[in-house]
Amino acid sequence: MRERTRLDEALSSYFGLERELNDAVGMIELAEAEGDKELVAEAEAGLAGLKARARALELESMLSGEADGNDAYLEVHAGAGGTESQDWASMLLRMYMRWAESKGHKVEYLEESEGEEAGIKSATILVKGHNAYGWLKTETGVHRLVRISPFDSNARRHTSFSSVGVYPVIDDKIEIDIPEKEVRIDVYRASGAGGQHVNKTESAVRITHLPTGIAVQCQSDRSQHKNRATAWDMLRARLYEAELKKREDAAQAVADSKSDIGWGHQIRSYVLQPYQMVKDLRTGVESHSPQDVLDGGLDAFMAASLAQKVGVEPAASLTDID
Repeated sequence: MRERTRLDEALSSYFGLERELNDAVGMIELAEAEGDKELVAEAEAGLAGLKARARALELESMLSGEADGNDAYLEVHAGAGGTESQDWASMLLRMYMRWAESKGHKVEYLEESEGEEAGIKSATILVKGHNAYGWLKTETGVHRLVRISPFDSNARRHTSFSSVGVYPVIDDKIEIDIPEKEVRIDVYRASGAGGQHVNKTESAVRITHLPTGIAVQCQSDRSQHKNRATAWDMLRARLYEAELKKREDAAQAVADSKSDIGWGHQIRSYVLQPYQMVKDLRTGVESHSPQDVLDGGLDAFMAASLAQKVGVEPAASLTDID
């Protein structure tokens, strides 16, 4: 039923654009015949708007996966490198939160493990919004940062790594059965964001799926009961996402990219010094304004990854994507 609704919406949008295109072309022909330059300019501006809407519709059509329309869990983990990588992990988390907010999505903070001196060791957020998982799913992998370290008194250049994982929220239409004998549940005192109350009781919950080793944790609420329920939802999402990956030809490549947070496994490089550039190593898309990217300007990278996934030639730079 949901797929049928999507198809109807797509067809309606397509035929709507086609009607507006025919109207605009007819208006231009009429205006040119009458020598009305102002009307020609107005119609041409309308065509530019149609082009942007057609591009957006094309991108939306790529989000046809079973769970693409769902909300998404996003995890960030610092790689080896101590404070440097932990600070980079916090920068990545901020980047995705800014992207989500720019789309009007709602962001819920689920878990955080603070860094020893700065940043975070890990964090998990829930992104709620239309096609949240569909857009974010290609962000899974290792992200590399090159910069002059603010923590190095000698102002030397450092390379840091952090990994990102994205998993769909599973709705009631997708059944994931997890026998309780296959999990271990631990409770502990929460740390990090969440207010002073978090350390007073053992309200945080960690659930480990023993057959796969997949572990999730939640400390967002005062109630252990609520944190436990959220953790179960997160675990179902992780197991579902793992099953989806098995169906794809690229499953081994994805698994390899997660095997080591370091050299040779990154999907994107963010260079702040000696020059400024962000480059996606899968698609070749790049930006020479890394601060805009770190402020949430990820649409072009996501669009190119989605296009590559469905066999469309990706653009080479941000300026190539209208």
